[in-house]
Amino acid sequence: MSARTLADTARALVAGDKGLLAMDESNGTCNKRFAQQGIPQTEEARRAYRELIVTTPHLGECISGVILYDETIRQSKKNGTPFLEVIQEAGIIPGIKVDIGAKDLAGHLGETITEGLDGLRDRLKAYFDMGARFAKWRAVIALGDGLPTQACIETNAQALARYAALCQEVGLVPIVEPEVLMAGDHTMERCGATTEQVLLTVFAQLHLQGVMLEGLILKPNMVLPGLSSVQQKSVEEVADATVRVLLHTVPAAVPGIAFLSGGQSAKLASARLNAMNRRSKEWATPLPWALAFSYARAIQQPALKIWRGEASNVVPAQRALYHRAHCNVAARRGDYASSMDVN
Repeated sequence: MSARTLADTARALVAGDKGLLAMDESNGTCNKRFAQQGIPQTEEARRAYRELIVTTPHLGECISGVILYDETIRQSKKNGTPFLEVIQEAGIIPGIKVDIGAKDLAGHLGETITEGLDGLRDRLKAYFDMGARFAKWRAVIALGDGLPTQACIETNAQALARYAALCQEVGLVPIVEPEVLMAGDHTMERCGATTEQVLLTVFAQLHLQGVMLEGLILKPNMVLPGLSSVQQKSVEEVADATVRVLLHTVPAAVPGIAFLSGGQSAKLASARLNAMNRRSKEWATPLPWALAFSYARAIQQPALKIWRGEASNVVPAQRALYHRAHCNVAARRGDYASSMDVN
């Protein structure tokens, strides 16, 4: 695929105030969420839930791309229509998660390395032939006593860059996801300093590997205090801290930044994205990249709670899914308000 096509696809993923819907949970993660709602942990239940998502009416008005899991990309509606066909007919670009998860990093207690590079070139080619046009790889960075180490940051950054280069080689836009986790009691300032260090290292490795920045999307965490920190911050403070770090680290050639929700509530994820986009309009110089969303639970969770595995709940669950997606489109415009979530 040409460099121009990669760049066009990357821009399309953040165009029109839309964003990404991450529905790439592994079977194990999906089963855990089902268990919390009393839903059977079976392949058929997972298929039915994913059908609910991809057949949500008007989803393409809010969602530009969906990130699928290996099982999901091969599944079909109950009537036999492949999910990929349904997604493409809705005007949504299909993508695929290609890492195989975070494993313990040898010699570094409490830290992980994301694996999946072995055989990746062939897997990427197969996914492209199936119809995927972008991919995702997540690196996990924990904050704690003496964490993260430089070794952990550099090892994960190198893996992200090698993955991104392999993606572009076969024609897939890489979603580069270095996530500094919310777990812990760290301050927002500590998260900001670590996120800056991580992003600088990632972009240095992307440069070394010859990755074309115009043909990728960055999927970072927001700059937040730890979940158990006593120093929680306002929506506006989070927005300012996050954009400040991005301005220090992300080259202007990158077309878009699609934030992960990382365990934030649906409403907070929308409110914080909204504050970034609203406040960016106040600055004299426009931001060089689009600020979008790539949420999983922050879009899906309300619908999952309504569905609970019952066919009779599909329509109200789809309404809830569309509502959350629509709220995030409003947040991209800086037009989201908490009143949109009043029932």
